[in-house]
Amino acid sequence: MDDPMPLRAGVALPLAEIDLRTSRSSGPGGQHANVTASRVEASFDVEASGALGEDQKRRIVDRLGPRPTAIAQDSRSQARNRETALERLQERLARALEVQEPRRPTRPSRGARERRLEAKRRTGERKAARRRLPGDEG
Repeated sequence: MDDPMPLRAGVALPLAEIDLRTSRSSGPGGQHANVTASRVEASFDVEASGALGEDQKRRIVDRLGPRPTAIAQDSRSQARNRETALERLQERLARALEVQEPRRPTRPSRGARERRLEAKRRTGERKAARRRLPGDEG
């Protein structure tokens, strides 16, 4: 990925702020995985970031915690796993930065109320039909 990592319009993280660690993978590669450190873990220290504003930092910490991470061990290649881990971290951070619009409560429509009452009426009629009539001896 290019430096810096874009998160959303006007917000980009320098790759220098992202810590990359490698270790041996438990994923694909067979015996090859035993000799190369192909697993990549990308982590980001939110509080130490100089690229984000205070409200952006707070939003990320609230949703992902103080140190969001992404792990990739899908490929035998460390370089490909590095790209995948950075892409995953980028997606998580971008999603955490989204501002959700507050929900406006709505009321059921007239048709929905009428359908609900009609269904209740039919259910009541069905149950009433099961009852014994006063003159029935059975």
